[in-house]
Amino acid sequence: MAKEYDVVILGGGTGGYVAAIRAAQLGLKTAIVEKNKLGGTCLHAGCIPTKALLRSAEVYVQSKKALDFGIEVQGVTLQFDRIQQRKEQVVNQLYKGVQHLMKKGKIDVFGGYGRILGPSIFSPMPGTISVEMSDGSENEMLIPKNVIIATGSRPRHLAGLKVDGEKVFTSDEFLTLEQLPKSVVIIGGGVIGVEWASMLIDFEVDVTILEAGNRLIPTEDEAISDEMYKQLTKRGVSIHFNVQLDPSTVQVAEQVSIPLEGNTIEAQAVLLSVGRVANTENIGIENTEIELENGSILVNESFQTKESHIYAIGDVIGGMQLAHVASHEGIRAVEHIVGTHLMPIEYAKIARGVYSSPEVASVGLTEAQAHQQGYQVTTATFPFKAIGKAIVYGESEGFVKVIVDELSNDVIGVHLIGPHATDLISEAALGLFLNASPWEFGQMVHLHPSLSEVIGEAALAIEGKAIHF
Repeated sequence: MAKEYDVVILGGGTGGYVAAIRAAQLGLKTAIVEKNKLGGTCLHAGCIPTKALLRSAEVYVQSKKALDFGIEVQGVTLQFDRIQQRKEQVVNQLYKGVQHLMKKGKIDVFGGYGRILGPSIFSPMPGTISVEMSDGSENEMLIPKNVIIATGSRPRHLAGLKVDGEKVFTSDEFLTLEQLPKSVVIIGGGVIGVEWASMLIDFEVDVTILEAGNRLIPTEDEAISDEMYKQLTKRGVSIHFNVQLDPSTVQVAEQVSIPLEGNTIEAQAVLLSVGRVANTENIGIENTEIELENGSILVNESFQTKESHIYAIGDVIGGMQLAHVASHEGIRAVEHIVGTHLMPIEYAKIARGVYSSPEVASVGLTEAQAHQQGYQVTTATFPFKAIGKAIVYGESEGFVKVIVDELSNDVIGVHLIGPHATDLISEAALGLFLNASPWEFGQMVHLHPSLSEVIGEAALAIEGKAIHF
């Protein structure tokens, strides 16, 4: 028997389940179709498990440095099986929390693979969802007034280099390792590649990064990229730029062999970190008028597709491909469904982060982007080494860079690399959201001692008024 809903959401990841919660709050009868587990990539194969592993790496390194703080710790050993157990405990705890939220919101969850049908006996418009149930039971037919596609993305592969989960991995397979390899070549020096490089070098794995471009994390400000290169190489990561890799030349045997500039790099494993691909296949797009561009679904500023009752959010529409972005896109889509008209999301004012050591976080434009968009800018940097709390904390490498539009005197970019950057960036993001000036950042009285003082000092430095440097 077909079931009717106000909203059916394809995909129960961070974007999908948050959209479902908001829909339920607004009184909409809501269902989610999820082929695997609620929480999606972020909870099970991305944000959360990688951060759990990064935290273990951080604790391991701190334990080895304990004597610097006057504490003698003997017999520090890395037990990777227990690290993996803790990661799973973290994921399971949060997974149970998401399940509870679904029950609390009276949201129906269908475990299975959903496909959009075209016009049929169920509806004259495309949008009926046929769910192939994971438990083998008869297909469910869901008839929604609105559909939200939130099917996410998956790691991109390289043609000619087979991912086997034994020698060649993506981040998905790497998260389930039972034993660390002694050496790894990471292909790609973007956010994911840098996070894994940082983690693995802390776990005492020999790490090499091969990057096709001329710098690490190319979406970040060039000064941040340069500092990350300096810090990772200082810790022992070998980094090669402008690498034009031919996957067919990679030899996979007992060791993986990669020819490079007349030499051969050998490692026990290769980790592909070359971007992500939107999951648009086999979900019934062909049964609709929905349009794709470069493999991603085209939407308007309200996240409607060409079929106005079918919305799409998150990684499947391309864009920033961040969990918190997908969540807010989901909320906006649902609120548009009920007739709430909100201002479009200003993506340039959304914070982003790299959870490596050191951490990176930024919001707004890089200096290069500002110049490309025609801004005349003033910039200033302020180092963590001039902040008392950073000295106390024992992590004083890195800096903050502030970019200001000379015409409006608004801060249009803030970029951090250093301790707890991903926590500190929210202040800067709020400042950009409110179109704050450097003076307003600088006049805010920051707690002392605190790492947050670095943002106020950097803002004051725009006019040469920084106090501690």
